[in-house]
Amino acid sequence: MADEIFDVVITGVGPAGIQAGIHAARKKTRVLLLGRIENSALYGAHIENYAFVDGVTEGRTMLEVGLAQVRRFGAEVRAEDVLRITAGDDGLFGLDLESGRTIQSRSLILCMGVAKKKLAVPGEKELAGRGVSYCVDCDANFFRNATVAVVGNRSAAVDGALTLLDYAATVYLVARKIEVSEELRARLAASDVQVREGTWIKEIKGENAVTGIDLDSGESLAVDGIFIELGSKGALELATQIGVALDTETFKYIDTNRRQETNIPGIYAAGDIVGPPYQMAKAVGEGCVAGMEAATYARRQKRSSAAG
Repeated sequence: MADEIFDVVITGVGPAGIQAGIHAARKKTRVLLLGRIENSALYGAHIENYAFVDGVTEGRTMLEVGLAQVRRFGAEVRAEDVLRITAGDDGLFGLDLESGRTIQSRSLILCMGVAKKKLAVPGEKELAGRGVSYCVDCDANFFRNATVAVVGNRSAAVDGALTLLDYAATVYLVARKIEVSEELRARLAASDVQVREGTWIKEIKGENAVTGIDLDSGESLAVDGIFIELGSKGALELATQIGVALDTETFKYIDTNRRQETNIPGIYAAGDIVGPPYQMAKAVGEGCVAGMEAATYARRQKRSSAAG
């Protein structure tokens, strides 16, 4: 049972997400933005090539100003991650949140970017695709009855470790410091995941496939695979859960048309997740289009439901 119903939910609070929120909220729809600005690629950047902004501006400052704007136009912002998206028969999308709540929305805009952070440790590059994975939702089925490790401090890692319990025989979670909601931490504590907190991956071992990992605490673990889940759930993981199509050349980006529509009615995408160039100007423009289109779609859906 959903806690709340929104007209437009935007996952990601970078330039695309914030601009989408501004334009969706201006159409007098109920808008929710989910995410943390520190996860945006803009957060640690300095901007000096953006039109109408003179001199060098810190990305963090621009994001904070943007969040203030989107709130002023009536949108709500919550600093939490989306763990799962489902599509209902009633035309509403369901979102399971890090807090344990489930919400629904008439439309979605995916704006979380594409960069997958790597550990940059020995063995990672060499064993990628041979036991090293960056997507639990994509590859969990390949590790049935195996022993696996997940590395990461945030919701993607914790949720990934919990998901893997349905597949693997043994699941380790390696984290310097687990930083998730109390609800998600409680689920972890009540589970069979074997947590190694306060340590990190030093090396991934194996020749033709992963056979183990060395931790900087001095412990070595024999594992058949390692899932590197740094940060929050990425757009590709969430998109593939409900059949959103990727580009047919690289399968790295969400495929959209000029209205930022995906192949799933009611789901839009904007920013880096739809492909290069990775520029704030492009992300803002796409966010503008996606916000207006999603709001229009949501209002149309609401009218249809009322008429029916």
